[in-house]
Formats: sequence, structure tokens, C-alpha cells
Amino acid sequence: MKKDALRKRIKALERELKLLKDQLVDEVVEPETVMVPEQFKDAFLTIEKKIRHYFNDLNIDPESGEITAQGQRYVLLRSDSLSHEFLDFVKNRYSNRPMHEAVSIGNNFLYDNAKVIGNKDSIAFHMKLGLAAPIEKLSAGPVHFAFTGWANVEMYDDSNPTPDENFFLKFRHHNSFEAQSWLKAKKVSDIPVCTMNCGYSAGWCEESFGISLTTVEVSCEAKGDEACVFIMAPTDRVEQYVGEIVDLSQVENFEIPVFFKRKNIEEQLRASLDQKEVLIKEIHHRVKNNLQVIISLLRIQMGELGGDNLKTEFEASINRVNTMAVVHELMYQNKNFDKINMRAYMDELVKSLLQLYTMNHEVEVSLKIDIPDVDFTLDQSLPLALALNEIICNSFKHGLTEGGRFYLELTCADGLYTLVVGDSGSGFQASPEKAGLGLVLIDILLEQIDAEKTVKNTHSGLEYQIKFKLNGG
Repeated sequence: MKKDALRKRIKALERELKLLKDQLVDEVVEPETVMVPEQFKDAFLTIEKKIRHYFNDLNIDPESGEITAQGQRYVLLRSDSLSHEFLDFVKNRYSNRPMHEAVSIGNNFLYDNAKVIGNKDSIAFHMKLGLAAPIEKLSAGPVHFAFTGWANVEMYDDSNPTPDENFFLKFRHHNSFEAQSWLKAKKVSDIPVCTMNCGYSAGWCEESFGISLTTVEVSCEAKGDEACVFIMAPTDRVEQYVGEIVDLSQVENFEIPVFFKRKNIEEQLRASLDQKEVLIKEIHHRVKNNLQVIISLLRIQMGELGGDNLKTEFEASINRVNTMAVVHELMYQNKNFDKINMRAYMDELVKSLLQLYTMNHEVEVSLKIDIPDVDFTLDQSLPLALALNEIICNSFKHGLTEGGRFYLELTCADGLYTLVVGDSGSGFQASPEKAGLGLVLIDILLEQIDAEKTVKNTHSGLEYQIKFKLNGG
């Protein structure tokens, strides 16, 4: 019973204390938590009284694990854990990176979180206090800032808080929790440390004025400066204002805070990739059209030539250009321009070449491509394709004029690829060393991919055996 009576008495005393606090609030004639130019004092005083009433209802109830004010739940955190201790942790985790990169990663994280918190706190307070005018919304920020332990704000006279591109705030944070954390730990920073102060203030004011804002700390007690001074301005103009105060050319690794920097980088990369894809499509169509024009011109020229031998050589040149067009089309369809799947590529390439050469031939075709699912490069794919073109061209031009059998096998064992191409024709009628341009080209092309070639007449015709490895294989 005594405990219940004591609890009732405590509640009664708390109510009396709140009434006394409210009376004291009503007697305040100037803002006490902020310092602002004369023209803003009345607006800040009105808001400060409202926020004092708000926090007069602050309750710490460890039995329930809650800290509340006007029904809103709060959380207490050690300031050190959000300042130098946090950055030490990040620097340790990113010890394999240059120091300035690790610090940048940590600061970006703190800035992003603080800006979101500032934005959401401002929305909640604007609704709770019924604030509508931008200057009213702004004034609640620094006052709330003081009551929640961030710092005391002093707004300088040259500030111009207008809801347009001319918005400009210059202000000082007295007793910033971040700078004081460094000072009390006897640490000195090379750069300003009040990152969360920057993010929170930018988030609050951005919501208050409906424009994109960024805050930059231009001097900081933690790096030995006299005061923690900040510039807030529209995101696209803040660097200009900072440059009027600080010689940025003398500041190593200077960085303007970017809200969700990683997301911005991803969007820029995506836009860049989209532009490159459009460019690649345009290049592909131009190359494809130009190759077709070359083929057409060669065919026209061939029609004006006399002599079957000359026409045959012209036809071979046309087929070489056509093979390059096939390779280009396969690479483009793959959409991975530095590497291509070898199994799919060889299957499509051989089918395309055979389609070209079997149009006027009745030939039995046997294909076997049994290789791992691996990639190879354009440096290998183009010479191999052109060499295959010459081999297949020779088979159909010399060995399979009356029909017969053509076969191609590509296998792999222990990283060594073996390509066997043969036909049931009559084979070489003369020494390969006395062969024409086609065989010379085959040797040049295979040399480019470090391949070993063996050519032999078999009991059933002519057979090429080509052995090679993939780059890096």
C-alpha cells in the first residue's frame, strides 16, 4: 500500500513539475537553444516554446525499455559510437583500401543515414506542431537538434533561407557531438568530422523547403579549426559557395557529400551503359551494311570479269568478307564483345559456313562439337573462323564437286582442342607447299592462335587436324 501511495505521489509531483516547466516556457522572451539573426527570432521563439512543451513530457522508463516524449519513442546512443569509433571500425574493415577511400565509405554511410533521419524527423514534427510556412519548418530543426543532443546552432547574418535556387545557409554548431567526441578522445582529424550533423540538417531543411540541399562542413574543431562552420545550399551550387570560403585546390581528397552516392554511381553507370549500347547498335548496323555493300560491289565487279579462274578467286574473296560478316553478327548477338561461348559460337559458325557452300552441292555432312562450356576471345574467334572458311571453301571447290561426304569434329582433352576437318574428295594432287593463296592464308591465320596444323591424304580423302589452346589455357 505504501508503494502505491508513493507512486501516486511521484506522479502528482511529476505533473506539478511539468506545469511549472510550462509556466517557465511561457515566460521565455528570446530563443535559448539557438542563435539567429534578428529577423528570425520571433519565429524561432514560437517554435522553441512548442518544442520545450513537447520535451517537458520526456519519460525514461527502463522497466519497459522505453524513452518517450508525447508518445514518440526515442533511443539513446553513445556519441562516440557514431563518430570516431565508427570510422575506426570502417577503416579497419577496409584496411586493404587507401585510407581516404575507407574514410569516404564511412562518411557516406553516416551522411546517408543522418539525412534520412533528418528528413523523417522533420515530417513528424511538421505534422505534430502543425507547421506550414518554410521558415517555421526550418526553425523547428535547430531547436529539435539542441533538445536531442546534437549541437547548438548559430545562424549567420548572411544566410538566405528562401525556397528557391538562391537558398543559402551559413551556420555554426556549438558543442557538436561529433567534434567533441574526437576532442575528448584526444584525436585530431585531417578533415571535418561532423558528417551526421551535415546529413541531418540537410535532410530536415530539404523537406522543409522542398528543394534538393546539401550541407558541407568548411571548418571543424576536430581538425584544429576555431569553430565547426557549415554551408548549406542547393546541391548543384554548394561547391561554388564552399569554394568562395575554402581554397579547394589546397584540400587533399576534398569530397562534396552525395546522398546515396552508390546509387548515384550505379545510375550514372547504367546511363553510360545505355549510351554505349545505343552506340554499339549503331556501329553494328553500319559495319553490317558496309560489309554487305562490299560484297555487292565485289559481285558486280566479278560479273564484269572474263575468265573462270579470276571469277573463282573473286568468289573466294567475297566469301572471306561474308565470313567476317557472320563472325560480326555472332559476336553482336552474344552481347558480350570481349568473350563468346565457344561451343555455341562454333556450332553457329560451322552451320553458317556450310549453308553458304552447300547451296549448289549434294553433300553428306557430319558434325560433332564436343567441348566444354567455356569462353574465348575475339582475337581467337576471328582467325579461327577465317581459317575454317578457307578449309571448307577448298573442300567444296576442289574435293566435293561431284558430291560426297564432309565431316568436322571439335573435341577437347586436358585443355587442348583438336579440330578435325575432312572430305571424301581426291585429296592433294600436288605438294601442299605449292598450294595457292587459300592454304597460305590458313597457315597465317592459324599461326595467330598458336595452332599446330597437320594435313594429310587419307584412304577416303583429305583431312586437316588442327590443335590449339585457348588464351590463358
